[in-house]
Amino acid sequence: MAQNLISLQISTADLAAVDSALKSLEDKLSGLIDLSTEQRSGVVKMGDKSEAFCRKAVEVLGNNPGVLPGNFSLAEMRRDLAAFDTLRPRLNRLEKIYERMRDSQLALGSDLMSASLEGYALLKISGKGEGLDMARKALGVRFSKNGPKRKVEEVEASSGN
Repeated sequence: MAQNLISLQISTADLAAVDSALKSLEDKLSGLIDLSTEQRSGVVKMGDKSEAFCRKAVEVLGNNPGVLPGNFSLAEMRRDLAAFDTLRPRLNRLEKIYERMRDSQLALGSDLMSASLEGYALLKISGKGEGLDMARKALGVRFSKNGPKRKVEEVEASSGN
């Protein structure tokens, strides 16, 4: 094979440990919410510049609680800021793991596609006369201009399946 970006084997024990850790995360973070697309696009967002404003607002309002109406919960605002600060470093760690998993899956797919293309090319060249015509045709469906579904049906019909 010409390309091998990654070689990855995860043991059954390690997969079980990962699944257990994921289950634990899901259980321990059960208070997290899942916003709909509409909710996500409609909420007021706090960017990097706004974060400093929000932190200052908590401080100023905490120093001047008399200006707040009775239905304004400064305590809830403080809890939100504390929870925000609690989630951030963990989210950063999870994002790094997610990126590595996504990149690894991309590399595995690329390795697999490259090897498949290389193998298909070899099959086209050296597979002639070896009784591999049906297998070569089945693989060639991916490159068919008539669409994969029609070609797969034709290959299956001609092989008696």
